[in-house]
Amino acid sequence: MSDSLKLPDCMRLLPAETMGVMKRLEWYARRRMQGTLTGRHSSPDKGFSVEFAEHREYVPGDDPKDLDWRVMAKSDRNVIRQYIEETNLRATLAVDVSGSMKYTGDHAAKVGETALSKLEYAKHLAAALAYLFVKQGDAAGLVTFDKEVRSFMRAGSRPSQVRRILEDLHAAEAGADTDVGGVLHGVAERIPRRGLVIVISDLFDDPAKIIEALHHFDFRQHELVIFHLMAEEELTFPFKNFQRFRDLEGVEAMLRIDPQAVRAAYLEKIRDFVKRIDAACGKLRADYVAVNTNTPLRDTLLRYLGGRK
Repeated sequence: MSDSLKLPDCMRLLPAETMGVMKRLEWYARRRMQGTLTGRHSSPDKGFSVEFAEHREYVPGDDPKDLDWRVMAKSDRNVIRQYIEETNLRATLAVDVSGSMKYTGDHAAKVGETALSKLEYAKHLAAALAYLFVKQGDAAGLVTFDKEVRSFMRAGSRPSQVRRILEDLHAAEAGADTDVGGVLHGVAERIPRRGLVIVISDLFDDPAKIIEALHHFDFRQHELVIFHLMAEEELTFPFKNFQRFRDLEGVEAMLRIDPQAVRAAYLEKIRDFVKRIDAACGKLRADYVAVNTNTPLRDTLLRYLGGRK
């Protein structure tokens, strides 16, 4: 292929295999969405579509064909049948680009011959979902963050929106420390109400702050999905000999630790952390999706979207 015909580097985040999988899948919102176009999702606004909502009194100017003659015959009331309009969905993909997301490990899934760090896995996952939403006529936007918002793109549904999101994802580099809870509070205020928010992160932050931010999204009536990315080594802590552990977010200096002395306490903290986030998502009717980055991206997408109801 000549240089003039080469695809831009950002398109590597959406390889042909991923596009093939996403073409066979769909995403339906579980909550009523506030969109801008007629689409496939229930809207909080009432109109004249296919799903019955309620009756209201007839007023001069209403179309007589919408009168409910059966109710009128029984009650002598002139009433109009109202329906739930369908709308497009606004999805905001919030991708963690903090320093800890640089970690790859020895068992990471690969795209081609390249092992994916948590950050690269997150980028590929966000790219696939953005493609899915725009493909089905919905709107997708992107936020990248570490301790602050690094990029913010409002949701759009034009085909060019996918290319814009891929370019932003490709350009994103891992930062330093993170503030998941604080950043998500700000994101909740910046995006329109009644949307879909997908957080893709390792969630390395105070769980109480994260849960508080999730409640903020719920208050704003968003549907919420959390993809919690962790590497195999972070989940199982398989290290045996004395090793140097470097803080990828630069908060602490490099430490030399005996893994066997801390393994039990570490694993207990990880289990407690996951349990707290999962329980909070359950109370908020949010989806908590635990992702081990040794799982091929295709399998993660099929498992979640195939089982989503």
